[in-house]
Amino acid sequence: MIRLTRRQTLAGALASPFASLPALAAGWPEGQTIKVIVGLAPGGSTDAIARLTQEGLQRRLGANVVVENHPGGDSAIGAAFVARAAPDGLTWLNVFDSHAALSSLRKLPFDIDKDLEPVMLIGVTPMIIACAAAKPFKTFADAIAAAKAKPEAITFASIGNGSLGHLGMTLLLKKGDFKMTHVPYNGGGPSMNAALGGQVDLIIGSAALVSPQVAAGALRPLLQTGAERLPNIADTPTAKEAGFPDFVALSWWGVFAPAKTPRAMIDRYGQDLRATLQDPNVAKTLRDSQQVNVLAQGPEEFGKFFAEQEAIWGGVIRENNIKAD
Repeated sequence: MIRLTRRQTLAGALASPFASLPALAAGWPEGQTIKVIVGLAPGGSTDAIARLTQEGLQRRLGANVVVENHPGGDSAIGAAFVARAAPDGLTWLNVFDSHAALSSLRKLPFDIDKDLEPVMLIGVTPMIIACAAAKPFKTFADAIAAAKAKPEAITFASIGNGSLGHLGMTLLLKKGDFKMTHVPYNGGGPSMNAALGGQVDLIIGSAALVSPQVAAGALRPLLQTGAERLPNIADTPTAKEAGFPDFVALSWWGVFAPAKTPRAMIDRYGQDLRATLQDPNVAKTLRDSQQVNVLAQGPEEFGKFFAEQEAIWGGVIRENNIKAD
């Protein structure tokens, strides 16, 4: 059962969650330095999105905005930093999809549901399962047949143990009743190098990670995990089309604030972040380089989405006894 907190109760249709804002509370930190914390190393998609929106936020908020990377613990270190921060509008947390698995993978020094306030679901993108062009698989069915012929002989790379790619593939293996061997890597770069070099048979990663190598002809896409096909790999079926009913697994990016941050500040930050995301140049970069479907959904919608993600992937972690690296 999905447990919804008070923050996660839908308050009706939210076609424009940041429209008609109330007067801002006194004390909004204009002219001060606002920190955007990323719990992952520089160079990944979460860091790229934070830096892409930095200038627009700075201009709209009237404050100095800096991006700080606090990597470690599958992003738990950065999340803990924000959970402990004062709720004064000066500290915000940009997260990747793995944030929904944290509380099931690790003993955290904070309560992920009580100590962080949902602000915005920035956007989503499907994951792609692919192989190097030199590999023999032409379809995902070919990879399944090879796995069934030699259980656990076929390997797949992900960006780490407990990552959404790892969890998504684990669920696919169970639904399809076949076995493969997971090879975790410390991030997108190492996992991609292993796939390109043929050290693993398959790779599963966000479209942001995999699409550039597909476009270059170095990887062959076999399956995508969204509800609909991506336009740039329109010939590649979704998991649902390939015989996995109701299977959808999305990479996503979101923003949280320390609990008890005034709603007026959350609304103001969300309004200006949304305007930044809708800037034509920013939107084009997100679409072209990161394959992000920008949603810019507000606190209530994001809270409900996050609770659902925690329930789905927490269940996979517990049922398969998955441990953090």
